[in-house]
Amino acid sequence: MNRAHLVAAAVIALPLAGGSARADDAAPAKWSDTIKLGVQLDAGIMGNPAGPRDNLNYGHSFTDRANEPVLNQGLLSLARPLDPKATGYDVGFKVQGMFGTDARFTHFAHFMDKLTRSRYQLDVVEASVSAHTPWLTAGGIDFQGGLWPTPLGYETIDASTNPFYSHSYIFNFGLPFKHSGVNAIIHASPILDVYLGVTAGNQTIVGVDNNSSAGFLGGVKLTLLDGNFSVLALTHIGPENASKAIKPLNAANYNRAYNDVMVTYKATDKITLVSEFNYVREDLGAIQANRIANAEAFGFAQYLGYALTDTVTLNARAEVFSDTRGFFVGAFPNAQGPVKALQGEPFSVVGASGRNTYGALTFGATYKPALPAFAEGVTMLVRPEIRVDDVMSGKARYNAGKDRAQVTIGADIVLTY
Repeated sequence: MNRAHLVAAAVIALPLAGGSARADDAAPAKWSDTIKLGVQLDAGIMGNPAGPRDNLNYGHSFTDRANEPVLNQGLLSLARPLDPKATGYDVGFKVQGMFGTDARFTHFAHFMDKLTRSRYQLDVVEASVSAHTPWLTAGGIDFQGGLWPTPLGYETIDASTNPFYSHSYIFNFGLPFKHSGVNAIIHASPILDVYLGVTAGNQTIVGVDNNSSAGFLGGVKLTLLDGNFSVLALTHIGPENASKAIKPLNAANYNRAYNDVMVTYKATDKITLVSEFNYVREDLGAIQANRIANAEAFGFAQYLGYALTDTVTLNARAEVFSDTRGFFVGAFPNAQGPVKALQGEPFSVVGASGRNTYGALTFGATYKPALPAFAEGVTMLVRPEIRVDDVMSGKARYNAGKDRAQVTIGADIVLTY
């Protein structure tokens, strides 16, 4: 790929119909008027001064390629979001496809996952239908069915909603990416939402699951202090191992539990704090002396956002992630590695064994510059960052296994119209 890939990220949201503002006494917009077409690009580079011989930034996923400019995401979406003020019935949908290097990690098993051996791959991020119903409570119930990104965790697949170009250990190794199935959000009261869902698992589709077993998604969200303080606690539990990879064992007998708690506090107009607590457990973590042992990982990440000016927000992230058996953290040197791991096929991985605890500090900024008059309607986000990873306990893992610490310096750009 050439340096044109450093042109980054555009989010275009153009109404397919309608467009002018309506007076207060005008008729409500037609359902079709609220359908939007969107395009988003995200591209950047994550430099590694050590120049690792395997070209991998260990501890990273979407930014794992060292010193290589990449087009991370090209997203094309067609969506009609639910009306957040709806009191009666309302229906929406979203279809979103991706092209780029990030798609290596986000595939559903056995679905568009081997169209190319290149690092640039195609994926369906979402294909879902949603509905609001005035059932059970005054706030009603929202339903979502189909294929959709996980609601667990602070960081998301969509690059434009994250404070940093690189992702946390929790996002990379402690959470699912996507689900298929049905999820319901019960708006029990103005301060309490209850989540209940049934899925095929992590990155698996109903009917073509890698182990033909269902998973459970559930939790609660509390919203207090006029929306300035919230707690989102969610869990996803179910078998995740591919059946053919663990024969003669029955994959349905071994669960993986992803657990995540996110506390968000908008302390002032300028300061936002997010604390994330993560615990993941795999029943089939290891087989030792004919005995099956579990694997666990514990993570914590603290985020700070400070709006320095109207155009500059400073961001910081401090995190610790402990992998008790070296089961969760790893890196894939080959483009097909994540897909093969998901499907239970032989794959190459740069990984660890035994207990390893990782720490990382990331400092960055989001810069939204004023653009010239001819670019009316366009906004630009520039996100530089510097990150230091460290093996707090365990063997050296970074820079092809030579170092106990790793420094990366990178940036991406987001353009919105």
